[in-house]
Amino acid sequence: MNIDINFDRYREIYRINELAKQSDGSALLQSGGTVILSTVVVDEMTESNEDFLPLTVQYIEKVYAVGKFPSGFIKREGKPSDFETLTSRIVDRALRPLFPKGFNYPVQITIMVLSVDENADLQTLALRVASASLFVSNLPVRKSVSGVRIGKINNKFIIDPNSEERNQSSLDLFVAGTKEELLMIEMRSVATFNENIQNSNVIPENELLEAIALAETELTKQNIAYEQNFTSLCRDMRDLKLRIHELPTDLVEFVAREYHSKLEDSLKQLSQSERATVLIKLANEIKTRETNIDEVVRTWEMNDILEALQKHKRKIMRSQILETGIRADGRGLRDVRPISIETNILPQVHGSCLFTRGQTQALVTLTIGSDEDAQIFEELTKVSGQQEQFMVHYNFPGFSVGEASRMKSVGRRELGHGNLAKRALESSLINSSGMTLRLVSEILESNGSSSMATVCGGAIALKAGGILTSDLISGVAMGLITEADKYAVLTDIMGLEDHDGDMDFKVTGTRNGITAMQMDIKLGGIKREILSNALEQAKEARSHILNIMETAISKISVNHEILPKIETFKINPTKVVDVIGQGGKNIKAIIDGNNGVKIDINRETGEIKVVGRKIQNVENAVMQIRRLGDDRNPKELYPVGTIYNVSVKQIAPFGAFVELPFGHDGMIHISKIAKNRVTKIEDHIKIGDKIRVEVLAVDGKKIELQKIDNLIK
Repeated sequence: MNIDINFDRYREIYRINELAKQSDGSALLQSGGTVILSTVVVDEMTESNEDFLPLTVQYIEKVYAVGKFPSGFIKREGKPSDFETLTSRIVDRALRPLFPKGFNYPVQITIMVLSVDENADLQTLALRVASASLFVSNLPVRKSVSGVRIGKINNKFIIDPNSEERNQSSLDLFVAGTKEELLMIEMRSVATFNENIQNSNVIPENELLEAIALAETELTKQNIAYEQNFTSLCRDMRDLKLRIHELPTDLVEFVAREYHSKLEDSLKQLSQSERATVLIKLANEIKTRETNIDEVVRTWEMNDILEALQKHKRKIMRSQILETGIRADGRGLRDVRPISIETNILPQVHGSCLFTRGQTQALVTLTIGSDEDAQIFEELTKVSGQQEQFMVHYNFPGFSVGEASRMKSVGRRELGHGNLAKRALESSLINSSGMTLRLVSEILESNGSSSMATVCGGAIALKAGGILTSDLISGVAMGLITEADKYAVLTDIMGLEDHDGDMDFKVTGTRNGITAMQMDIKLGGIKREILSNALEQAKEARSHILNIMETAISKISVNHEILPKIETFKINPTKVVDVIGQGGKNIKAIIDGNNGVKIDINRETGEIKVVGRKIQNVENAVMQIRRLGDDRNPKELYPVGTIYNVSVKQIAPFGAFVELPFGHDGMIHISKIAKNRVTKIEDHIKIGDKIRVEVLAVDGKKIELQKIDNLIK
């Protein structure tokens, strides 16, 4: 049975629980030429004892979906691409809040892209079909989630723009939510820089709120339609017990009575680190306590003691913020932790910045390369491979939070944080065509907001490497504490506030608007008033951080000696053969003589690109190529009477040959070397000597010179 759902701009056809029937729920979605299958499977035999939902989302693109073979030696799909990993992460973040508290069974949602047309928005469709398969499954989830993308073209918002519209849009806003509440927001501004328009690559806060409101309206409409169509097709729910763990009442009372003061004191230590060693020490103290309640203590499980301490600590922290406006580390609600910035501390790195904010520290480095250094990747809807010429790589080693853990391969979190920083900074790049830029953020210490430290450090590292940007960009992580009608928006949250708070809200931008945003809401929905306040408070924090960053930038000393250089120019295509020389003689000499510069020549257009690790080598190579490629005739190039400083190239019995500017050779007849008669040329000049010459006559390609007496020592 096909479920046909029509919206204003598109039509979706679903087949519910007809394919992959042994899964706990399945949905096949067709939208245009795109077909995606999602399945849900739960392992009811393996219940986790932890208060955590072991949900795994796998988004998989099949290359046959567009009639292509997998690239590479092995013609089979292999390791997930970054896009697949990031899409899996988006679906996970949107669906995780739907599961009831206490649901601790492993769940796997698999999304397979089976057919694709070029206009497909695969992330939006992946979330919709995954939500449908979960909604109709036998799991205890009966809420629909949908995703909507908002674009902006010519100051008009567009709902679910197609591929062509996305390429023209200055806004890329992705919002996920139910019919009643928002669950997740991702946003980036798209570069539309024009030298005559300032701040054309940011979105003002009021416009962003307007776009989010439009997305909310669309989400309500979509989810109502889905629930109306899918409810009758839902499978009967499994009888799965929820793990609602009740702590012993006497333990809860004991912790509140005996350890309230110690937990208050511990908040100051917990605000300095993401490690929970303080709570573990208190738990051990309780377990080994020698008092008249020893017999009672021995009946308490260690995990229960830790959970009771954690819950009371959370209660103290939240109550203190709402009642006094003072946070665990003594800051006010709007205060940013102390910031220090050092630039170009790595002598042989093109650009570097050590950015420290509180107990979070990021060392961000910049590497500059050419087109050849770009990351090649396959995009399912494109026939040929694509090039990524701006990369941001984020690394989070265990020592950054004091853990003795092994170095692991890049995970979803690292990819997600790097992608957020890339989206934040990319729109500020101008005149970067022909270059490949790679930022690497090494998190050396972490207590919240390391992705925002990456953004700030990355913006400065670009400046430290001499890269031209339209505006300086900073970032800040915002938090939220709510109880009943009270709420407090927190600026620059630390790990403690992220863990025990109700929202993780990252905002990047300039003084005048936002370049990227990511928001995950833990409490289920957020009021427009709170969102507006959070955006305004984030703007204030960004401005404060930018003041500090601008001071640091004013002190940057760019190390031009180690910076690579890229020069692109054109010559007459007919002169390309002269630049190359017989058997490549000329071009090889230029490359060898300038420390291995790279030279790309387009024979048809005459466009030449010179890339080298040192500026001087590139400039020398460009000058030599321009000389060889100059298509003016010698009479225009060398007016009679002009004087040049030249080098002697060759000596013959009848005279000497010198190398003139613009790639031509000139001859000094033996009679023009000195005022008196010369019998042996070597007595007056030798190969390699630098001399001054004057042009006497130009006949075709023959250039006659005379030597001026004074030699250049």
